[in-house]
Amino acid sequence: MRAAVLHHPKPIAERPLAIEDRPVPEPGRGEVLLRVEACGVCRTDLHIAAGELPPLHEAITPGHQIVGRVEKLGAGGDADLLGRRVGVSWLGGVDGTCPLCRKGRENLCDHPTYTGYSVSGGYAEYAVARADFLIPLPEERAATDLAPLLCAGIIGFRSLRVAEVQPGDRVGLFGFGASAHLAIEVLKFWKCEVYVSTRGDSHQQLARSLGATWVGGATERPPVPLDSAVTFAPSGDVVLAALASLRRGGIVAINAIHLDRIPQFDYDSLLWGERQMRSVANMTRQDGRDFVALATKIGIRPHTTLFRLEEVNEALLAVARDAIDGAAVVVP
Repeated sequence: MRAAVLHHPKPIAERPLAIEDRPVPEPGRGEVLLRVEACGVCRTDLHIAAGELPPLHEAITPGHQIVGRVEKLGAGGDADLLGRRVGVSWLGGVDGTCPLCRKGRENLCDHPTYTGYSVSGGYAEYAVARADFLIPLPEERAATDLAPLLCAGIIGFRSLRVAEVQPGDRVGLFGFGASAHLAIEVLKFWKCEVYVSTRGDSHQQLARSLGATWVGGATERPPVPLDSAVTFAPSGDVVLAALASLRRGGIVAINAIHLDRIPQFDYDSLLWGERQMRSVANMTRQDGRDFVALATKIGIRPHTTLFRLEEVNEALLAVARDAIDGAAVVVP
């Protein structure tokens, strides 16, 4: 098979992934082999490729928003899965026995498996995944429309849960890329007022076209106090801008696996009044199934730009430079 392989992390502009011929992997017990139909590009892939997340292997194939068909079963596999269209997300497995798993908080597992980081992912023609972490996907949707739902969509949905968004709330989205442009569809379904602060004329125009109540610059404060906010940019300045926009009792959910810094801030004016900052870490299988079901129900269709597998470095570069609206998707 062809696969995009990371051997030595380096800046995205230096095109860190190499297209290589690799053996088709064999699924082990409890695993399946997928023929990859599409794989979305996530900012976490940038952190992996650039070495901002420390390498775990000498070589790895990134990509963790996989849409594929089950082509082969490992030992003990369920024959009903053969031929099914399924999704794979960032959280590829957990130990199931640690204290947090036992409390139903598997997204915080002590010994997790991350797709495209601790095990090879979907920038390839085939990928292996744990059968119990597959997300059922509808047959009637294009694979390229489904791929961005599997991380950008799920993590945005979990962020709304972490921020304790209620129907009818005033909600801020700080940054408007692959994840936020899907979260706004959920918020509209919940009849929320959505206030978007983001850089870039095209991102601002996309937010307006998708029904944002108000759109401003990256750290611009919305004209009304917010019940909650989600930050999507890996910037401490943006986090403080979101915090400054909250009413008392409001929550900022920080949707970033990597953050540049948190600047000094004034407790009395920004955090006092039971305002809260919370990080968003991974997702659970239930988050994935709930979001895909909701996205199917309300007909969420991502804005996508497609890249061939041979163009995977260009896809990473486009995301890094905010050169596209919505999501980038790699198609083997």
